[in-house]
Amino acid sequence: QVQLVESGGGSVQAGASLRLSCAASGRTYSSYAMGWFRQAPGKEREFVAAVSSSGATTNYADSAKGRFTISRDNAKNTVYLLMNSLKPEDTAVYYCAAGRTTSQPMGLYDYWGQGTQVTVSS
Repeated sequence: QVQLVESGGGSVQAGASLRLSCAASGRTYSSYAMGWFRQAPGKEREFVAAVSSSGATTNYADSAKGRFTISRDNAKNTVYLLMNSLKPEDTAVYYCAAGRTTSQPMGLYDYWGQGTQVTVSS
């Protein structure tokens, strides 16, 4: 069992940066791949980025490539999402998830946090 709690969301202007954090509890956290997903109002939840259990492998959605960086610190049981050059279309609730691979499908992720709101204004 893994419990996940996101933090770091907020309201920013376009072009700003934010770093989201996801604190995990549970003995098996370091064995899971970790992902970030987001859900905008009226839209389906979508994959943003994922990192392997060791941190050696990452995977990004096209919308995140070049602007977002996912990383993890297994000593702190925390995964991060650094978001640069934010755009209004990045506005969404961002969710952290623990899963079996760094692949995109939501069904491969077993545990989810409650989400943190990111709002980007133009």
